[in-house]
Amino acid sequence: MNKILWISVLILLFLITSLRFFDSKPALPPVNTNIIESKQAAARYAFDDLTIPFLRNRTYSSNIGPMVEYKNYSAYNSFLTSYYSDGLKINGLLTIPKGNAPEQGWPAVVFVHGYIPPTLYKTTEKYIEYIDYLAKNGVVVFKIDLRGHGNSEGEPSGAYYSSDYVIDTLNAYEGIKNMAGVNPNNISIWGHSMAGNVAFRSAVIQKNIPKIFLWAGAVYTYADFAKYGISDNSYRPPDLSVDRQKRRKLLFDTYGTFNENNEFWKKVAGTNYLDEVSSKFIILHAVDDQVVNIGYSRDLDTELKKQGKNSVLFEYKSGGHNISGNSFVPAINVVLQEIKK
Repeated sequence: MNKILWISVLILLFLITSLRFFDSKPALPPVNTNIIESKQAAARYAFDDLTIPFLRNRTYSSNIGPMVEYKNYSAYNSFLTSYYSDGLKINGLLTIPKGNAPEQGWPAVVFVHGYIPPTLYKTTEKYIEYIDYLAKNGVVVFKIDLRGHGNSEGEPSGAYYSSDYVIDTLNAYEGIKNMAGVNPNNISIWGHSMAGNVAFRSAVIQKNIPKIFLWAGAVYTYADFAKYGISDNSYRPPDLSVDRQKRRKLLFDTYGTFNENNEFWKKVAGTNYLDEVSSKFIILHAVDDQVVNIGYSRDLDTELKKQGKNSVLFEYKSGGHNISGNSFVPAINVVLQEIKK
């Protein structure tokens, strides 16, 4: 009887041990919080280049490359040329007035295009009448092909959540400043549509650009982007797999969408860094613009004046997003007269 009891106890112990063995799960390795924290820190650092303090602390430098004559007009010559920005070759169309330059040199403007599908962009197309009006009236115009557009090197990164186009613009500005025959103290930046953001941020970063022309521009405070949006039927969103979209997703995953109370986003909005900016802002917009709401321009003008900045807003009853038709000559003449002052 004792033998049977002993065997029963052994069987019971075997069953208990077996159940515990099969019910157990392999132990998971401990979570390495240092790796998680380092990845989060890397993500945060990756977007420092979007902030105004970072962009103010970096340097901008370039020179205009070899010029190949494109067309010879009665009052000016146009050339195809290039310069370097972040090691990338950026192309552009450069016009130089004929005749003797003024004693201080020709006034000049860096002309930054609005949104055009990058694969459809061509250096010698679009803005022809704008450039012609300024060039035949004694202004050096440098219309740059932002990176990734036309034959310019690099990838098109978009204006609002990348600083690439601002960097291209400020390097072009320095290139023109180094150009013989140009008045280094009278170089302006002109930006249309998305390049309104680019021109405005360029002014805030450089602080002392004499004149900034915002032609139907958009997205200045970033809060205005949420308020007004943009209705551009020509916009072609890039594939989700491209680096631009991956980076933007990481940006929003890291900091969320724009929040005016978020410390990171505060550093992105140029309106928070106007104290030392001496530029004059000339804002032009048509009331019937169906792409970019005129509210962008009105709000910016109000904010600039509130902060004691030199700003003037010109509104046109018609002209649409390009301020064309009957409004074009009055508007482009405002630009010319401001440049010539």
